[in-house]
Amino acid sequence: MTTYGRELLSHLLEQLPAGASPVTHTVDLPAREARYADWPSWAHPGLVDELRGRGLARPWAHQVATAEHAHAGRNVVVATGTASGKSLGYQLPALSALAADRGASVLYLSPTKALGQDQLSSVVSLVDSVPGLAHVAPASYDGDTPTDARPWIRENSRWIVTNPDMLHLSVLGRSRQWTRILRGLRYVVVDECHSYRGVFGSNVALVLRRLDRLARAMGAEPTFVLASATTSDAGVAATTLVGRECVEVTDDTSPQGGRTVALWEPPLMEGLSGENGAPVRRPAPVEASTLMAGLVAEGARTLTFVRSRAGAESTALRARERLISDHGARGRELAGRIAAYRAGYLAEDRRRLERGLAEGDLVGVASTSALELGVDISGLDAVVSAGFPGTIASFWQQAGRAGRRGQGALVVLVARDDPLDTYLVHHPEALL
Repeated sequence: MTTYGRELLSHLLEQLPAGASPVTHTVDLPAREARYADWPSWAHPGLVDELRGRGLARPWAHQVATAEHAHAGRNVVVATGTASGKSLGYQLPALSALAADRGASVLYLSPTKALGQDQLSSVVSLVDSVPGLAHVAPASYDGDTPTDARPWIRENSRWIVTNPDMLHLSVLGRSRQWTRILRGLRYVVVDECHSYRGVFGSNVALVLRRLDRLARAMGAEPTFVLASATTSDAGVAATTLVGRECVEVTDDTSPQGGRTVALWEPPLMEGLSGENGAPVRRPAPVEASTLMAGLVAEGARTLTFVRSRAGAESTALRARERLISDHGARGRELAGRIAAYRAGYLAEDRRRLERGLAEGDLVGVASTSALELGVDISGLDAVVSAGFPGTIASFWQQAGRAGRRGQGALVVLVARDDPLDTYLVHHPEALL
């Protein structure tokens, strides 16, 4: 049976000259059925009723397993795939605890502002809808937070969304101003914890240890809940990061639509040679912009990942130009619904782009890794990665943006003209 991902790939290949297929390998990943569990008996009834009202009749089994560990005070890391609902695993115990204890507080740490704002919106929506949770007053405390709003947040909010840098500088560096939060600290949520590696990861590990030490000195006993992409030894990595033993939940019980993954090697450029006469391939961002234009023209909502901020801008621009030149008036309409997304935009501009992509106003976005982590974007039909992102976990994070609601999808890895990417597209077993 021909899947939607295969149909999109066929449309792309039909636009190429006969016999000039750049696809080196294709694989169809099967769909996965969901497995459910019952709501925990300790969960706040109003919260459960609200979630049921939103169509979540029963949670997935790994969500309940994570929530049970956290509720019992065990440090836990949930390492399941993109769009597997990891957020509910910590929202359920954390909000239930805040409902039962008005002195409790939660710190949520995110590696990117986009992810932090997405999670803040989710918590605010729940708090505003559930009676008895209005006192939680979730708030973001980062570089975008207005100076005059910060004292109110320190004095009133009980769910703080921040990042490791802000935690180090503004919270732990001024701990006397944060006595209320630290004394009542019940949960510390470390989202996308696999991104904390190398020297940066070592620095974050020290900051988390300092947070734990200060909170315990004030009488709190925080529980760490970590979320990660699917990776090996998640429990060991999480234990190393927070300095306390962490149990792991790795059995992904969420549904996943079937996906077609294609490895794409751009063609050689005629009349152009590199050092010592070596042939040169078409640049991956240029090839990716052509693919994005072709997918958008087929009606596929597409997210293209590139390696740099300038690359995001130029890829979006090339895709717009290609649509206008190839499809006339319809192309101009579609070109107006393509945008670039990167760090450096004003906060309100980033939020607008995130809403546009989530709600379908945008049909194509070229982004840096800023949209790789966690942001809940539903209904995407295709993901194009312009170059291997550096780790296999990052590649699957990007691939997971497509097919997030059970429908089929296409994922294309466009190889850059370097030895690593060339190796991967010709040795798919190393990646897939």
